[in-house]
Amino acid sequence: MTLNSLNNSGIEKDVKRIVLAIALLLLFFATISAQEKGNELNDAKQLSLMTYNIKFASANYNPLWRDRRDMQVDLINKYQPDVIATQEGLKEQIDFLEAQLPDYVMVGEGRQGGDDDEHMAIFYRRDKFRLRELNSFALSKTPEVLGSGPDINPRIVTWVRLAYKNIPEEEVGYPYPEDYRGHWENNKEFYVFNTHFFNGHEPLGRLNAAIMIKEKLEELYQFGSWENNKPIFLMGDFNCQPKSEPHQIFVGEDKFLKDPNTIHDTKIDWILFKGNVEAQSYKELDYNINGVYPSDHKPILVTFRVNK
Repeated sequence: MTLNSLNNSGIEKDVKRIVLAIALLLLFFATISAQEKGNELNDAKQLSLMTYNIKFASANYNPLWRDRRDMQVDLINKYQPDVIATQEGLKEQIDFLEAQLPDYVMVGEGRQGGDDDEHMAIFYRRDKFRLRELNSFALSKTPEVLGSGPDINPRIVTWVRLAYKNIPEEEVGYPYPEDYRGHWENNKEFYVFNTHFFNGHEPLGRLNAAIMIKEKLEELYQFGSWENNKPIFLMGDFNCQPKSEPHQIFVGEDKFLKDPNTIHDTKIDWILFKGNVEAQSYKELDYNINGVYPSDHKPILVTFRVNK
């Protein structure tokens, strides 16, 4: 074997080593990238929201509440939304639903405060969320006084701040020690607003209500400089159609809120949103038993992806 052949053999070995090192390095970075993408997917969470006017227990509405209340429960159990905003429920109705839906926590009060009048109730799954904040305000010149406004059918908003529960599926590899103090990087929260606007012959009341609610949403959305803004969801029976003046207050030129229903048909029940979330599906639930419906409204169900 000549000196040149020995040198060539050594160069070939060096080249092979370099190629192998580069391949291993590329594999390492590809693995890290895949893990990061996997972590991003794990950090994202699905959230299903339902808004539903359950129709108050009226002796003049057929079917009566006692004949349709079990249908309400079956409907909710069938779709199992994470959060439900109901309108028009009287105390008897809300108490019944709360008793029959043990997987949910119910919060909210009547339009006159306490148990009086129709409720703006919010139900949320007890296994997924913790309540961080709860409040109500009147849609009137004195929002701090529930029941203020018109003598008949005053209107309110109930809102909550909910936090996802962090329950590891297994302790192996759990990234936090037992004395973990709950730092912000592992926190995920969002707001839910529920309302029922003034009815059809009160357009100015609806417009002023939309302006008032938007101001409150803007105030809460700017949560703090140390953390990202929290997603906001506004649900309810707005007694007006998409592209109406109140709708444009929320989703108009400045695009403060978004509407997952891009068809913009004649529905008056909306779910609007803002924040680092993506609407994945939108459904109007045509739930009935042999043509009998549990309410004069159909529930709206929207599924979101809540990103990190």
